[in-house]
Amino acid sequence: MAKGVCVNGCKRPRGGGEDGEEPRGARKKRRLGDGGVCPHGPKPKEKSSRLSAALFGEDCEISHDQMYELLKYAALGKCHNATQPSWCHIYHQSHLAGVVVIVLHEMSQLHFYKFYLQFKHLRKVFRHRFTLPPSSANFLANLYGEGANLNPQSTAQGSTSTSSQCIPNSSNLQWDPIIQKYGEEKQGLTSYTLTLEELKKNDYPMKGSPGCEDYMHTECDQQRTDSSPLFGLDCEMCLTAKGNEVTHVSLVDAQGQCLLNELVKPESRIVNYRTRFSGITRKILLPVKTKLADIQTRLKKMLPRDAVLVGHSLNADLQALQMIHPSVIDTSLLFARNEGRRFKLKFLAKAVLGKEIQCEQKLGHDPAEDARAALELAQFFIEQGPAKVAELNLEMLLTTERLTEISQNKSALQLQQNTIQRQLNDPPHLSKPCFLDCLQMTGQKPLLLGRQELDSSGLCQSNLSTSNKQILQRALKDVPLSTFSIIQFSLDPEYVAPHLLAGICEKVKVKLTDMLTIYAGPFDESFCLKSVKKEFGRCGPIRSLTVVTETYQPYVCIQYEVLEAAQLAVENLNGAEVAGCCIKVQRPVTGTMLDCDVLIKELELDIENEGVIYVAGLKKSLTETDLQEEFSQLKDLEALFLPRDLQSGKHRNCCFLKFQKSESAVDALGVINGWAMRGSRLRSRKALAPGHLWRWIWQMDHHNGKQRGDSLCEKKEQQSDPEQELRKKLKKLDQHIWKLYRSLQNNTLCVVLFPGVNRKRWRLTRLYSSVRFLCPVDKDIP
Repeated sequence: MAKGVCVNGCKRPRGGGEDGEEPRGARKKRRLGDGGVCPHGPKPKEKSSRLSAALFGEDCEISHDQMYELLKYAALGKCHNATQPSWCHIYHQSHLAGVVVIVLHEMSQLHFYKFYLQFKHLRKVFRHRFTLPPSSANFLANLYGEGANLNPQSTAQGSTSTSSQCIPNSSNLQWDPIIQKYGEEKQGLTSYTLTLEELKKNDYPMKGSPGCEDYMHTECDQQRTDSSPLFGLDCEMCLTAKGNEVTHVSLVDAQGQCLLNELVKPESRIVNYRTRFSGITRKILLPVKTKLADIQTRLKKMLPRDAVLVGHSLNADLQALQMIHPSVIDTSLLFARNEGRRFKLKFLAKAVLGKEIQCEQKLGHDPAEDARAALELAQFFIEQGPAKVAELNLEMLLTTERLTEISQNKSALQLQQNTIQRQLNDPPHLSKPCFLDCLQMTGQKPLLLGRQELDSSGLCQSNLSTSNKQILQRALKDVPLSTFSIIQFSLDPEYVAPHLLAGICEKVKVKLTDMLTIYAGPFDESFCLKSVKKEFGRCGPIRSLTVVTETYQPYVCIQYEVLEAAQLAVENLNGAEVAGCCIKVQRPVTGTMLDCDVLIKELELDIENEGVIYVAGLKKSLTETDLQEEFSQLKDLEALFLPRDLQSGKHRNCCFLKFQKSESAVDALGVINGWAMRGSRLRSRKALAPGHLWRWIWQMDHHNGKQRGDSLCEKKEQQSDPEQELRKKLKKLDQHIWKLYRSLQNNTLCVVLFPGVNRKRWRLTRLYSSVRFLCPVDKDIP
């Protein structure tokens, strides 16, 4: 197998003969003897260690505890009672030759995307990239646990220091979105009902809202208290000529008793029964006489004046019922997640209640079962309180479930189930004992090299007398002698000065904006702007569209939200006829865009985008489930990522598809381009950027809008030289990492971390978050 490509993060065999390695022939002779024939017959094939992770799109964020899990299991294995990570899987851990963690201090995602072309080896070698939440100042302790007794000098020389007692240091749940929203204390049910602002934001039918004029009001307008009765409600819908219409309604009381379970005959002609989800067929509805008005009247009579309705994404049910109710608990919002994402009801029922619902063996969903599950979830949340719910660590359980679903190894499935149980019984936030002490007690030699050294309190202190070149030379010599190594490279202080980073930040923003922007024209004076927006909107989500009138004939400036959309517009609409005019489509011509074509080509070849394609032109009414059903015919489809607006939570008119094989992705492009999906013609191309990049761009726009200023222009001349020097430094650093990587033994787990700028040294913004190769990506500076 070709050596040098880390498909799974573990160094694998490759051809030798360069940089001091044995040539392939010499290695063969040494193995077989002078005659070239093994006297004992052929040796069994050596097992290769590998890393497998099932994270894709915006879900590539992991916690510091999950990072700790990975490193602990890789370093210790089963013999020290370490367990498989809950979010990924290391195959053949016992065959690992070692673990090497490379930390690039004072460097972040900002540096990676600004100097993307300079990081030639990083982006081509390391396949897995993840993100982490903001870290504490004690970054190294987050990697290997609390209470480490590591002396950098002694470990570098290979001696073993005395093990210290690991002191538990309980952390809190302050970063959990549930705690941030509700706090840790138990509260009554009225604290969890949606506010007027939340009802409006999440598209609940309300009095006076457009389109709700003919909706029936339940008239449950009595003051709610913490003892008000809860009712679970769920509906199943079929697609009619009018849209989604109710065909099955269920209502359950607080004891789980079903009060209403009725089939409903829609007013309009059904065009899609959606039997797989609704459970409704033509035969089932044939004898039904009940109409929507009958259900509205019965619900209105059944609900007491202070009733609180509970459901999962209940807005869709109330919209379909054409009813207005003022007090609801929405479990899709109650179990809060970051960035507007939501857990599915099926997952919550299993993870929180231990119940299996929406089983594939059944014909469609049972609305009574779903209503009861939503009700019990709300009751659990109210009775146990936010802190207990947060301790379940639902994000970790979701990641584990996804990994389990794609795993083909029976033993791996059992390990994941055991990990879930351990997470429920022994949440990872309690303490993290240092696993390096275990290595030292068994005579193994952890290695810590670099400028960042640990003082007596465990915090990092800088030793600037050591250069990155000296660190590399020592690493090449000492890493083979250690089973666990942390190699730290750093930038000189002048390269992390606030004004330089602010200037780089501004240039990255400008370049990304230019790459997302296209100009189209010329158009006639009386051209239809709406038709232009519609045509260019088929390439992807548009952020802004303005008419340029400074030219002899009008042009249109369009800024997209994703890079693939802008590239699609350039490739497909340049020279096309739009709004009755033959137009030219091009990107802005600026100094920052001179290498745009080179950058686009390199992004396409990025190993992280291998087997991933971008699809645009989707109808916004399509759900993730609808898309999975539509694309299920594509061969080797592994995952689907549907980008969402981070403020509204609504999905965009585009998605990303990940395939198990690159050839299957290429075949899918041929099938999808021009494919008419429910009346909308699709366009597609190879992906250019990972899902986490769009969240980062969104953060730039929303957290750093005020960084732009005249001071940057004034300092432009002074910043140019340091920036050019920084470019050279990072290119050299990329070569250092490549040289160190090539020197590693086969079956070595190698991780590269960008921890970001030290928050104690500079007061910067959240922009300086970081990307991690092979294992996590860190976001520093909240």
